[in-house]
Amino acid sequence: MMSWEMGFLWVHLSFGFLLVFLHNGNALSDCDFFNGSWVLDQYSDPLYEPETCPFIQREFTCLKNGRPDRVYTQYKWQPRDCDLTRFDGKKFLKKYKGKSIMFVGDSLSRNQWQSLTCMLHSAVPNTKYNLTRVGDVSIFTFMDYEVKVMLDRNVGPTQPWDYMEEDKKIMKDMDRMVAFEKALTTWTNWVDTNIDPTKVQVFFQGISPSHYNGGDWNEDGVKSCVGQKTAAVGSTYPGGLPPAVAVVKNVLSKMKKPVKLLDITTLSLLRKDGHPSIYGVDGRTGMDCTHWCLAGVPDTWNQILYNLIL
Repeated sequence: MMSWEMGFLWVHLSFGFLLVFLHNGNALSDCDFFNGSWVLDQYSDPLYEPETCPFIQREFTCLKNGRPDRVYTQYKWQPRDCDLTRFDGKKFLKKYKGKSIMFVGDSLSRNQWQSLTCMLHSAVPNTKYNLTRVGDVSIFTFMDYEVKVMLDRNVGPTQPWDYMEEDKKIMKDMDRMVAFEKALTTWTNWVDTNIDPTKVQVFFQGISPSHYNGGDWNEDGVKSCVGQKTAAVGSTYPGGLPPAVAVVKNVLSKMKKPVKLLDITTLSLLRKDGHPSIYGVDGRTGMDCTHWCLAGVPDTWNQILYNLIL
């Protein structure tokens, strides 16, 4: 059975979101950036070199950890009906001078946060920066632009409760999809009550999938992502979407305030080659088919975000 994560709820499912403190009101693009396929692009310059970005934590530095192939860094996401504008870090920093972007989630949000800091730092390698941590919040500040890229990270046990109470009923456990929907509804109610969309744009980060069952990509008997060197061909995933995707779309559709779904599930499902596998923090004693190598798939998540907010 395939497992998945998103960032913020302490079960096998968690969710993450982003807060972009707006320079001004932005009209989001009408293009569907999430419907497309992966193509090899061996000629464009990379957005950053993972070997030289000083902010990537060891668990994501697959090349430094001994991964022998680099093809996974050369894939480009190509939407079906439009093109993605190439990420321009200087343009981003100039437009959002004095503003902030915050990732809220778990280690997958950290994956994306570190990707964006590398993408921006590569564009202005000589600019002054400051990296601080206050409690659970990490703050990366580009001093010359007064831009803050923040991460509010919450990690913990997969189930920290002993029991749950709802409508005065005590329950030992709850169906994960039911629990996920309730938690997500609590979050959407908070956004509807507290967020001013003229000042803050909210993005909900879609489900980031894991790859532990080769049957999902037509390789029966394969039990992990180790040795995967190529992306899946085409625009659909043989194993289908996780059930939580429907829950997310249903709950978000009922919101009063505008929230943009970064619907990265399908494009990430197609990248069975993009995980650290045995080239993560635990080396060959571990198997990470949940997080992503950097450079890699989270760079595309951020490039799509860039296209939506600029």
